[in-house]
Amino acid sequence: MSDLGDFTDFDGDDGETASETNDQNGFEGLDVEPAGSDHGVGVLSASEGLMICEDERDTCLRAYVTVGNRSDVRIGKYLLVPYPDTAGGRASQTAGERLFCRISALEYAQEFRADDATEIHARRAMRSNGIDEQDFKFMATLDPVAVLYEDGGELKRRMTDRVPKPETVVRQATDKNEIKTGLKIPGDGVFLGHLSVGGETVRTAAEPPTIDYRLTDNYEDGDPLVFRHTLVAGGTGSGKTHGSKNVLRQFLADDRTYPIEGDDRSASPCLVMFDPQDEYAQMHDDGELPDEFTRRCEREDIAYGGHDDTTAFVPKVAGTSYAASHHRAEQVEFTIPFSMVHDNPWLIAGSRLNDNQYSALHYLLDQFRTEYGESGTYDQFTTFLDDPALKEELDEAGRVHEATFDAVKRRAYGFGGVFDQDARPITEMVKQFVRAGGISVVPTYHINDSRSKTAVVLALASMLVDEKLSNNPTHERIKETPLVLGMDEAHNFLTDADSVQARKVIGKFTEAAKQGRKERLGLFLITQDPQDIADSVFKQINTTVVLNLGDEDAISAVNIPPNLESKVPYMEKGQMVVYSPDNSEPVEIQGLATCVTKHGRD
Repeated sequence: MSDLGDFTDFDGDDGETASETNDQNGFEGLDVEPAGSDHGVGVLSASEGLMICEDERDTCLRAYVTVGNRSDVRIGKYLLVPYPDTAGGRASQTAGERLFCRISALEYAQEFRADDATEIHARRAMRSNGIDEQDFKFMATLDPVAVLYEDGGELKRRMTDRVPKPETVVRQATDKNEIKTGLKIPGDGVFLGHLSVGGETVRTAAEPPTIDYRLTDNYEDGDPLVFRHTLVAGGTGSGKTHGSKNVLRQFLADDRTYPIEGDDRSASPCLVMFDPQDEYAQMHDDGELPDEFTRRCEREDIAYGGHDDTTAFVPKVAGTSYAASHHRAEQVEFTIPFSMVHDNPWLIAGSRLNDNQYSALHYLLDQFRTEYGESGTYDQFTTFLDDPALKEELDEAGRVHEATFDAVKRRAYGFGGVFDQDARPITEMVKQFVRAGGISVVPTYHINDSRSKTAVVLALASMLVDEKLSNNPTHERIKETPLVLGMDEAHNFLTDADSVQARKVIGKFTEAAKQGRKERLGLFLITQDPQDIADSVFKQINTTVVLNLGDEDAISAVNIPPNLESKVPYMEKGQMVVYSPDNSEPVEIQGLATCVTKHGRD
C-alpha cells in the first residue's frame, strides 16, 4: 500500500510562492491570488448546483467554508450573500441587495479521491496532532430567508426571488439592523429575550451588542400580539415561571397603553393571573436586582422592579386558610356568590353530567331562581333539591325523570365550601379586581380539593370573559379595560373532553380567543402539557414560546418548525423557541438570567 503522503503532498512545484497571510492559514506552497487578507467565511459553490426554488425542498444553496473559519461556523448562524450586480465589488459588499440566510447543515466532503476509512489512515490520525483540513471540503448548506434591499434609505426585506452567483463571498451577518430586518423582528414592542443560536447569544458590534426580540405592540403595525394570545410551554425546571414573570412585567410598563374601542382614551392593561403555585404575587416586590442588571434594563428599555399595584385576591373556601410571607402584596379575601351559577350552570355540573342531565340542571336552577330570586344561596339550592315532593312533581309532569333528578342532585352536591362564604362577593369588588395598570393575582395553592379549585378559577374567568364579550355588560369596568388573562397550569382547565362542563368551558374560551383583538382581551396560557390544551383554543394562539420539553407528545403538540423542534429537548434553562408567524421568522432566544421582579421563596 502506498504511503498516505502520496496524495496529500503539496510541495508547491506548480505555483508561485504564497503570501505570508496564506502561509499562516495553512496554504504553504499554494498559489492563492490575489495576495492579501481573506474576508468572509467562504464562497458559494456550484459544484452540486446553485438553485433557489418556490418549493424550498428543491433549493440548493451551498457554500465552501475556508479552513480558518470552520471552527466558528455553527448550524443556525445567519449569513449574508451579496448579489454582484448591486454589491459594488469587494469594498462595499453590504450595499445593495443581499440574500439573508441561515446555516441548516454542515458537512465534510472528501477533497481527493482516496479512501480515508482504512487502518493506516485511522492509526496515523490517532498518532498525529490533528487532521489535515486541506484534505476535505467543509460545506455549509444554506436556507434562504429573505432578500434585503435599500428603499429610500430604509432597509427592507422581501421573499427570496433571485439566485446569487457562484463564488460569491459569504459573510456572517453581524449588523443588528440587517439581522432584525432579515428575521422580521420588530424594532419596538414587548421584550421577550435576546436572539440566540444554539444557546449562544448572537452578538454584534453595536452597543448593546445583543439583539432584542420583541412582540408587535401597537395598532399601526397590526394588532398588538398580546390580544392575539400567547402560550408558554415548558417542563419542570425549564424556567417558564421565571420567564413568564419577565414577559408579563413588560405588559405593565409605565408607558404601555392601548386605545379603548369607541373612545378617545387609552388605558394601561390589567393583568388577572390565576396562580396555582402562589408565585405571581411576588411581582409586587423588587427582589435582588444587581446594579449592572438594572442599568442594562434601562439601556434596552426593559421594564424591571416590582409592580406596586399588585393585589392577591384570595378565594375564601371552607376548611382552608391562606398565609403568605414570601410576598408583600396586599391580600383581599372574596367569595363566589351562588348567583354566578345561574348564567353558568356548568360550574356545578362536574365532569360527568351528560347533555340530558345538564338540561335538567338548567331547568332546576331556573325553578330555584323563580322561587328564591338572585339572592338565593347554594345551601338554599341543596335544600330545594332535597324536597321529595319536587322530584315527584317533576317526574309526573314529564319534566325531569326521577333517575335524572337523582343524578343531578348527586353531582351538584359538594360545593358548599366554595359558594357564599364569610367574605365579600367578588361581584361587588369588580372595580377593585379589574383596574387599569394593576395586577390581580388569584392564588389557589391553599385549596386542596380540585373540584373547588376548578370552580373558583372558572367562575372568575367566565365572569371576565362574559363581560368582555357582552353587548350589554353588567360591569362596564371589565368591558372598557384592556385585559390580560393569565392562567398557569392551563391544561387543567382547558382540556378537550366529552363532558358537558368541558365543552362549555372550551366553547367560552374559544369565543373569547376569537374576539380578543376586538375586545382588548389577551389570553396568556402557561403549561407543561400543551398536548392537553383543546385544539379549538390552541388554534387561536398566535405566539408560542417553548422552553425545554422532554415529552415527545408535548413537543409535537406545540407545532413549531422541525429545525427548532429538534432543539427543544436539549435547551438549557431560560432558552426558548419563539414561533409567532405574524411577528417574525421562527427563532431561538435567550431569556434574561435575572428575574425582573422577586422570584423564589427566599
